[in-house]
Amino acid sequence: QVQLVESGGGLVQPGGSLRLSCVASERTFSTYAMGWFRQAPGKERQFVATVNWSGRSTAYADSVQGRFTISRDNAKKTVYLQLNSLKPEDTAVYYCAVKPGIGIATADDEYVRWGQGTQVTVAS
Repeated sequence: QVQLVESGGGLVQPGGSLRLSCVASERTFSTYAMGWFRQAPGKERQFVATVNWSGRSTAYADSVQGRFTISRDNAKKTVYLQLNSLKPEDTAVYYCAVKPGIGIATADDEYVRWGQGTQVTVAS
């Protein structure tokens, strides 16, 4: 089974940046699409970004389009989420997840394995 470990979260001021990383244990990492989701207190988990197996196809939630960038390094079995121009409403626990198959997806029920999450707090 794929294990995922996220890192890179923290406290940042509005307008600041963070880079989240998610390292996978699976040696066939390059055959999976990957996604980032987030969940704020009292709210449902929401889609943030997804990337296909090669890194050439991506999709983003409207709320983060133009501010966040998802990428992957298959040699390092790692997916990244660059968070720029952060807003207080971006505060949440961010999770990476694995989707079987090479195509992207925005629905969380298509993802089969989840990391433990990393907290992002945007506050002054």
